[in-house]
Amino acid sequence: MKIVIAGLLIKDGLCLIAKRKTEDRLGLGELWEFPGGKLEAGETHEACLQREMLEELQIDVAVGDFFAQSNYEYEFGVIQLFLYWASWRGGAMHLAVHDEIAWVDKEMILNYEFVPADVPIVQELRSWNTWE
Repeated sequence: MKIVIAGLLIKDGLCLIAKRKTEDRLGLGELWEFPGGKLEAGETHEACLQREMLEELQIDVAVGDFFAQSNYEYEFGVIQLFLYWASWRGGAMHLAVHDEIAWVDKEMILNYEFVPADVPIVQELRSWNTWE
């Protein structure tokens, strides 16, 4: 089982999502996700999310409270996904591993096709009254 840590980065009531590259090695290309990545040995969830946001988007984030968890069995193995609230502290966003990003609200997020592990998170996120 792989543990993946991702962030819910909210700005002005909009949530950041990222589109996986077309040539994604896991076969999930062109699907959307909450940015993050695989937990490394000995790493805390918070440190993982900070490292991944820096590697993937070139930004520094402060990791907030735990939001939700999702488990999904892909053909390549089981992913245990943990989502945390995050806030942008610095850096100019630059895409390193994604084709595109979008800032979406509660209604707009339904227009995007997410990787399967993120789908339950989208539903949980939509149930919140405000995204602050």
